[in-house]
Amino acid sequence: MTRFIKIICLAGICLSCKGVLSAQSLEQARRLYLAGKYDEAKPAFEKLVKQAPNNASYNHWYGVCCYETGEWETAESYLKIAAGRRVQESGRYLGELYIKTYRFEEAVGRYTEYIDMVSKKNEDIEPYKRRLELAEKAQRMLEKVENIQIIDSVVVNKNNFLEAYPLSEESGSLTLFANFFRTDNPVYSTVYRNEIGDKIFYAYPYGEEEKRYSLFTQSRLSDKWGDEKRLPENINSSLGNNNFPFVLTDGVTIYYASEGNGSIGGYDLFVTRYNIHSDSYLTPEQLGMPFNSMANDYMLVIDETKGLGWFASDRNQPDDRVCLYLFIPDERRSRMEGQDMETKRQRALITSIADSWAPSTDYSALIRLAHTKMPSTKKETRKDFELIINNNLVYYTWDDFKSLEARNLYEKRMQLCTQISDLHQQLEELRRAYAEGNKARKEALTPAIRQAEEAYGKLLPEAGSLEKKARNAEVNHLKVSH
Repeated sequence: MTRFIKIICLAGICLSCKGVLSAQSLEQARRLYLAGKYDEAKPAFEKLVKQAPNNASYNHWYGVCCYETGEWETAESYLKIAAGRRVQESGRYLGELYIKTYRFEEAVGRYTEYIDMVSKKNEDIEPYKRRLELAEKAQRMLEKVENIQIIDSVVVNKNNFLEAYPLSEESGSLTLFANFFRTDNPVYSTVYRNEIGDKIFYAYPYGEEEKRYSLFTQSRLSDKWGDEKRLPENINSSLGNNNFPFVLTDGVTIYYASEGNGSIGGYDLFVTRYNIHSDSYLTPEQLGMPFNSMANDYMLVIDETKGLGWFASDRNQPDDRVCLYLFIPDERRSRMEGQDMETKRQRALITSIADSWAPSTDYSALIRLAHTKMPSTKKETRKDFELIINNNLVYYTWDDFKSLEARNLYEKRMQLCTQISDLHQQLEELRRAYAEGNKARKEALTPAIRQAEEAYGKLLPEAGSLEKKARNAEVNHLKVSH
């Protein structure tokens, strides 16, 4: 055999061996891929796609491995190549990638194409329609992202995250469910107790068949908790868990987290108000971005004494950790107006809390205040109200009541007074705007002023009636008990 022939044969053997090695690498990589071991499969697919950069399958497999291991920017370029070569699942992965990176318009486009491809094969498209609807809703939320100032953040252990909520005493207290009720039951919930100490809100699994967390409340009377009430269905969504309640000092505004009510990702934050006039709760309002995200967002607290708020989120966190964000509450819920979509996207993602800071503002004093213990000033006087029962008896605190019925009636009266105060303030603002407005402005404001005046006129006598009923119920109870 000549030297030339030997060289040709050796080259053929090498090429044959290389083909065998590639096949073995591909087979091994596919087994790892199908087993969900994307990190182990990724190096082999990376080599293969470099050898055959136009191979649709190699691009898809490598792109999915990058996606599953968090290399989203790399994943996008390879998944795009595969999707361009009609690899169906690459389109779906791109849709999910765009949802995770808040590029919702692009997610809508990808899912629309994917649904069209799947429907032609007579496959079930309902799960993908829900993802499409989620992307569309998230896009609307992104366009209205709130201009909230987040001034600090801290990552803590999820099992004892309440320790990072340094509430002032006047804002009430937060306790883990197991600690408050002294139970070993595996209930992952919290208990909010108001500053007076006579009302609690909490959640636990409820229902005979499918145990979903529902919100409940109890009142304290004569050193005992009782009169447990489950909040109504419009609060306790049947589509998911409802948990982590917090109530403002007005006693009627409730923040909580729910997986239902149109949540865009796990737990979302909602707010509702108790309507004393109808003894019901208003339809929950979903908070916007950046409060809500594609992850779990919960336990929003506003300390009105400190003028600060906190909320928890597990976005970009490992399973056992949660990030707590400290923010300055904005009653106007102002939005980011006139900003481009990329800026809104970064603010919604909270890529940097410094992006939300006002220019040349030092927040160090507020951050120190957040961690400063503030005892309640109300406890010095211990006078929550003044209710004359008879000539010889005046009540000043909720603990003075002996009748649960009377206490509930007077509580409704106090909550109604809060609504009356809010309505009076609204009416004054409308009247001020009317006085300063031109003719067209006055004509536009007239119906709203009349409506507010009518509502105000109806609520005033109702507050007096509730006080009378509470007094009579307490007097009757005292007569029977004696």
